Amino acid sequence: MSRFLNVLRSWLVMVSVIAVGNTVQSFRDHSFLSEKLYTGTPEFVNGLQARTFGVWTLLSSIIRCACAIDIQNRTLYHITLWTFVLALGHFLSEAFIYKTAPLTIGVMAPLIVASFSIIGMLIGFQCFPETQEEVGTRQKKRN
Repeated sequence: MSRFLNVLRSWLVMVSVIAVGNTVQSFRDHSFLSEKLYTGTPEFVNGLQARTFGVWTLLSSIIRCACAIDIQNRTLYHITLWTFVLALGHFLSEAFIYKTAPLTIGVMAPLIVASFSIIGMLIGFQCFPETQEEVGTRQKKRN
């Protein structure tokens, strides 16, 4: 396995652990979301929304941690990449479309993490060994 994929695995574990902390915080006290993320419209944040956010964050954390464990599983790798794309899309839409999450440090942090993670995972695609299918296809084109 390449050194880059090992660094990416460590990054995914770190991001997963942080997400578990955010999950706990979302279940423990929903004011966490209105004070740190959705400061544009804190009146929209309630316990149900906070718990839903917590479950979504926990699911993303589990997927990312599973990918860190089995980073050469291409399907899991793609799903993990999509967790970051969805997170980036969510926070960008809340900031710029719905105006519920102004660009504070609480919103910038997940935007930066998701962006760097997407870039890292796209680079990581180059480190995957070729599958038997790809080798066979390449050999057929030569003949």
